[in-house]
Amino acid sequence: MKIIFSINYHTSWGQKLYISGSNAALGEWDKYGALEMEGGHNGEWRLQIEMPETEKFEYHYFVKEEQGNVIEEWGKNRIFSKNEASDNYKLIDSWQDFPSNKSFYSSVFTKNLFRHNDSVKESLSISSKLTIKVFAPLVEKNQSLAILGNQRGLNFWDSKNPVLMSCSNYPEWEIELDVSIIDFPLEYKFLVVNTKTKSIVRWENGFNRQFNFSTEEKKNQHTIISGFRFQEDLPEWKGAGMAIPVFSLRSKDSYGIGDFDDLRKMVDWAKSAGLKMIQILPINDTTVMLDWTDSYPYRAISIYALHPMYLSIKKLGDLRNKDLMNSFKEKQLDLNKNTVVNYEAVYKVKWAYFQEIFNQEKENILTSIPFQTFFKKNEEWLIPYAAFCHFRDVNHTADFRKWETFSEFDREKITDYCKENYDQVAIYYYLQYQLDKQLYETSQYAAEQGVALKGDIPIGIGRDSVDVWTEPELFNLTGQAGAPPDDFSKTGQNWGFPTYNWNAMEKDGFQWWLKRFRKMADFFEAYRIDHILGFFRIWEIPAHSVEGLLGQFNPALPLSDDELISVGLQMNEERFLKPYIREFFLNDLFGEYTEEAKLTFLNERFLGRYDLKDEFDTQRKVEAYFLGKDDKKSNCLRRGLYVLINEVLFVRDNKSPEKFHPRITAQFTYSYMGLNSSDKQTFDNLYEDFYYKRHNEFWKKQALKKLPALIACSDMLVCAEDLGMIPQSVPEVMDMLQMLSLEIQRMPKKLGVEFGNPAQYPYLSVCTTSSHDTSTLRGWWEEDKEATQRYFNNILCQPGTAPDFCEPWICEKILMDHLYSPSMWAIFPLQDWFAIDSILRRVNPHEERINVPVNPQHYWQYRMHFTIEDLMQKEQFADKVKKMVESTVR
Repeated sequence: MKIIFSINYHTSWGQKLYISGSNAALGEWDKYGALEMEGGHNGEWRLQIEMPETEKFEYHYFVKEEQGNVIEEWGKNRIFSKNEASDNYKLIDSWQDFPSNKSFYSSVFTKNLFRHNDSVKESLSISSKLTIKVFAPLVEKNQSLAILGNQRGLNFWDSKNPVLMSCSNYPEWEIELDVSIIDFPLEYKFLVVNTKTKSIVRWENGFNRQFNFSTEEKKNQHTIISGFRFQEDLPEWKGAGMAIPVFSLRSKDSYGIGDFDDLRKMVDWAKSAGLKMIQILPINDTTVMLDWTDSYPYRAISIYALHPMYLSIKKLGDLRNKDLMNSFKEKQLDLNKNTVVNYEAVYKVKWAYFQEIFNQEKENILTSIPFQTFFKKNEEWLIPYAAFCHFRDVNHTADFRKWETFSEFDREKITDYCKENYDQVAIYYYLQYQLDKQLYETSQYAAEQGVALKGDIPIGIGRDSVDVWTEPELFNLTGQAGAPPDDFSKTGQNWGFPTYNWNAMEKDGFQWWLKRFRKMADFFEAYRIDHILGFFRIWEIPAHSVEGLLGQFNPALPLSDDELISVGLQMNEERFLKPYIREFFLNDLFGEYTEEAKLTFLNERFLGRYDLKDEFDTQRKVEAYFLGKDDKKSNCLRRGLYVLINEVLFVRDNKSPEKFHPRITAQFTYSYMGLNSSDKQTFDNLYEDFYYKRHNEFWKKQALKKLPALIACSDMLVCAEDLGMIPQSVPEVMDMLQMLSLEIQRMPKKLGVEFGNPAQYPYLSVCTTSSHDTSTLRGWWEEDKEATQRYFNNILCQPGTAPDFCEPWICEKILMDHLYSPSMWAIFPLQDWFAIDSILRRVNPHEERINVPVNPQHYWQYRMHFTIEDLMQKEQFADKVKKMVESTVR
């Protein structure tokens, strides 16, 4: 079989074009076995090869530079399928650059909202034919791509009779033409038509396309032209959705916590309300302490395993022991009476049920073909996960460092152990199999209903987790990940996660992350990258800190002594690196307990100047001293000591101690106030350059090492949480990769602006009124009356005094302002949707809050105050939401 590959690509000096593919003739994806293309004159590259008969193979092109760098095409591999009538092929391809409308190539659209299930059209059984392929993702379900041209087979430009194209590989469309009846040159153009009326929806932009054959190419050759894209301006399609954690869902069938079957029920309501997306929080297993602290969904023990709490007991089936089943149903009634999630009680009941149903069903399930298929596909992570859970329970701790045996992971020994102790670990296999099955079924159901599911990828992983146990070299375990001070917390956030060893991860092309993203794509069509800044740099906090103020960015470019001297600052360790503690401000911190604080915690070096005693010189030591004490005095002393420990102007770099970082928000310290005006100005200039200019290109390069490959490994729509201290390089990279930003009106990204303007949001964005980390719309309204008044008058343009409470008409107006915004997606928390209805809204808005970031011990327990079944009965509310969505053309 003869195949001629032809592609147009204009190389620069030192670049060469290669082709690689899935069979031996094309190197089997081995870069070293790839074939070099010939030619290159005027951008035309060509390669002719004799290939063994094959039904199908995949291939792609790449450019190799003189220095060894490789430039890949964007998108999936090309697929060649043999035409039984021909043995001669010419493949005329177009190099695939990043499309301007990449979002519409995501599975949100191709597998859900615009999904086309057209069958493959019968192929022309002739050897001389021409196949034309074109990518056109933005063709809705009631539409089809069509073609017209200057030939009989293209209906001679008859706009009343367009020729429909096939889309068996949507978003790629194709048509086959009989070469023998074409009078070349061929001239044609693509268009979108309504499939029912055959009326034209729109033509593609630009001039007519043309193609010509030489005489000898017309005979006994199948020519395939591919890689075209439908030419149109960036469309302004917009959708609306809702955000709700799975644990917050409530139905008559759930057991005090939402589950994956409840999520399926919520799909039905979303569809009835005209909503196209449901956004949830992370759903990975977080079981560490076996108590309420495991409610924190961002501290997973596995990047693959799903949380057993989200299993639907109803879908697992009834117990054959009727008395036992009835006792569980009674417990279910008690759990469902709770207004919040009682995590400990839910855990106890559901795990008791899991044990019973596993013992009842294990022989049938574990020997079934579906289970065996699941196990084989997932055993790489499933066996270590099951072993981890088993050892956690046997040793009564998830801290594997304290385990008597297997504290260090050995895959071979662990695999052997799990085989020898199969009866003890198999329950974890069983639960993950059922979780995978239930979530996959819900995901498929959502796609059939035209509702996309959006997941959440946390930036961190638990310190006591399967991943840290099995691959400790991928993590920096001496520090803690967090965030610098922001609107959520003035002292920064300390999440307690280890940070990543990106250098180690890079050695195998970030496989840990790639596998994580691909696993998520099994269930979701869109995802939110939690803390996108972490891919540029992470805020790394020393292990001895509780708060985040003594952290530093990693990676970073710390300041040397010479650099400090060059701007007029001589490093003075005593003044700049040690806590600045003076008599004059101690009363501000300790009040009536000042003398006790000085006596217990401080040493006076000389008049009015103090040092912390060694036993209290870190926040962890202070935390331990006050452990279990929650009285007024203890809290005052603890807070004051935390402030003193943070009273520095610089922190040492944790890799190069001879270099330094300005302490974040140092301008709010007493130490800074103690500088003379000249030194203050010098420090301010240094600080501004360090945090907002010095690292821009450096951090951009860090992100571009990781993000392109991670984004390309799945078809999911990429949305990023880009709030906080955002360097200039972040929006640059996000624009380059077409990642959707997050826009929250009360957290504007423009400096000096109090509230964002939804009318000015970028198209590639998700706008929302609140997030799981903020108060709800109604809760925010009551937090700061002066800010609310300014918002009421200046943003909502309402006269007079703002109401004390965010009344339904106000909530509706705010939501409508967001729905009218240019943002591709407007996704509001379900609580904020309920806020527009005087009956559905909760009486106390502060009970609707999901998380309080400033409190690392927050209990994540928000729960809907009525069932999804009740919600489905509120048809007027669903109709109202639907009208709001439709009236704003979403």
